[in-house]
Amino acid sequence: MNYETFEKSVAQEVVNLYAKVFSDSEGSAEGQAIGELVSNLIATTDSADLLGFVAKDGNTIVGCIFFSRFFVPSRQSAFLLSPVAVTTNTQRSGVGQGLINYGLQKLKSMSVDLVFTYGDPAYYCKTGFQQITEDIVQPPYKLSQPIGWLAQSLKEAHIKAMEGETKCVSAFSHAQYW
Repeated sequence: MNYETFEKSVAQEVVNLYAKVFSDSEGSAEGQAIGELVSNLIATTDSADLLGFVAKDGNTIVGCIFFSRFFVPSRQSAFLLSPVAVTTNTQRSGVGQGLINYGLQKLKSMSVDLVFTYGDPAYYCKTGFQQITEDIVQPPYKLSQPIGWLAQSLKEAHIKAMEGETKCVSAFSHAQYW
């Protein structure tokens, strides 16, 4: 498996990957919605605020992750990991975990302080994420599943509580994603 930086030249292939993966697992409406989210994320997010990584098996993209700028009250450098997609027939083979670890190493090399995500703790805790509460760092919107609010520090042992609002890139600035 090869891990590479996302290039806009493969944007449509990546959008199709997300749409297919989420259609397979969550139904066609969710697949279409996530495909549109990824398309919007790529189109509307400044390149300095968006990092993507793909997993390739030969010349075929079998996985993709995105990290988008996340603004926290402490003014530390932070990113939000979302979304993650791995082709249905490649899932449970370590590709997603490999992609996440690859991306986290790239962020560390860029001196990023914090990474957040919102998802399944059992999955993301395998790559160093820990559950946090909204009292530690407030998400941009009310969470429908607070157990899924996760973060990790790339520099310190733990994340210090912060008072104040957070802000995500415009593609995620919709309560439906939270």
